[in-house]
Amino acid sequence: MAASKKVKKDQTKGVYAKTQNVVVSANIHRDLPLEKLATKLERVEYNPEQFPGLIFKNDIPKFSALLFSSGRIICTGTKSIRDAKTAIAVIVKKLSAIGVKVTGEPDIEVQNMVASGSVGGKLNLNEIVFKFENTEYEPEQFPGLVYHLPESHITFLLFGTGKIVVTGAKSEKEIIDSVYVLRDQLKAADELGPA
Repeated sequence: MAASKKVKKDQTKGVYAKTQNVVVSANIHRDLPLEKLATKLERVEYNPEQFPGLIFKNDIPKFSALLFSSGRIICTGTKSIRDAKTAIAVIVKKLSAIGVKVTGEPDIEVQNMVASGSVGGKLNLNEIVFKFENTEYEPEQFPGLVYHLPESHITFLLFGTGKIVVTGAKSEKEIIDSVYVLRDQLKAADELGPA
């Protein structure tokens, strides 16, 4: 399975992160006739009175996409950048099959990657909220602590078990690097307990 290759794990320390969702935007450099697409493509929803884009869903590979008349596409639901690029290629192929030709390569840009993982030990969220800046923690409303990594666009959700969710990354390397930065910060603050 391709997604299993995206697990980066340090077995001795229990630190890992696995990509769960990749969001990309693409520009195919041509206008899209959304009304025509709504009648010709399968598994689409189009209600321009409520939303200006057409929603397209696909099973193999699994993804969802928003198509706009400007030729912009937002694709979500894949588990790697390569799968996201494949999803855009699938859309282009389906457009061509119904007579909407796309010439040239689409411009594709990663907007966000979400990963889940672990820092390899238990966390005392009540202490972390006081020791770290850029945190939000309201355990009555949600069991996780939100931590915005300083000087970064990365945001973590931290849980007492040591499990984490990483958002805002633009590459798998950035996910892994940020998890190790977080782990080092937790160790330096003496806030990383045994697993």
